[in-house]
Amino acid sequence: MQGQNQQQAYDRGITIFSPDGRLYQVEYAREAVKRGTASIGVRTSDGVVLAVDKRVRSPLMERSSVEKIHKADDHIGIASAGHVADARQLIDVARRQARVNQLRYDEPMGVETLTKEITDYIQQYTQVGGARPFGVALIIAGIADGEPRLYETDPSGTPYEWKALAIGADRGDIRDYLEEHYDEGMDLDAGIDLALSSLASVTEDGLSPEGIGVAVIDVDTEQFRELSDEEKEEHLAGADILASDEADAADEDTEE
Repeated sequence: MQGQNQQQAYDRGITIFSPDGRLYQVEYAREAVKRGTASIGVRTSDGVVLAVDKRVRSPLMERSSVEKIHKADDHIGIASAGHVADARQLIDVARRQARVNQLRYDEPMGVETLTKEITDYIQQYTQVGGARPFGVALIIAGIADGEPRLYETDPSGTPYEWKALAIGADRGDIRDYLEEHYDEGMDLDAGIDLALSSLASVTEDGLSPEGIGVAVIDVDTEQFRELSDEEKEEHLAGADILASDEADAADEDTEE
């Protein structure tokens, strides 16, 4: 009982380390990330891919209002998992920093530089009293000096660079799938198929174009672009992971 009371005392102070060196509120923020729907990033030789699960809780909700992929700059996209409101705050920080860098130095901001600006901002909220950590993780993808780059931010304010990663629900299972199927030499289309297949690996009924979001930044144009429903459906059908009702409807359209 005394040990439990002692832990609760450290729970209440974000800036106070527990005797075993833990910040409980940061760990709880990581748990909040795990409750969010999955987001996936894949780096290929031709560019980077972001794919997200955009499932909605009710058919009455407008799907377009579910925002999990954001454009931070022409050459940088960000996907999130966790508290959406927290993600929006960090996206605003990213956009401001990218614009300030463009105006100050007359050049696009580097992906790594932007990531570290965001994680520096996140870290402040683990060290200041009267605040709480951000309950969100981000995947930051972009092109820098002609090279695809892919980063993750953590609620502790730590940046990590990846070849492929997943955040949010089922992160462990999706990461295992990515580790098994990832190929550094794959092209952008293969990267899209891998991202969608890894997302489908933790679902039972396949994926629908409306229930996912996909964005790419390719090396040639260095421009952020979100895929249309038609493009997503084509990739889902090609990978044989299109939801059964969607697949039936597509077959009927083909017959007509």
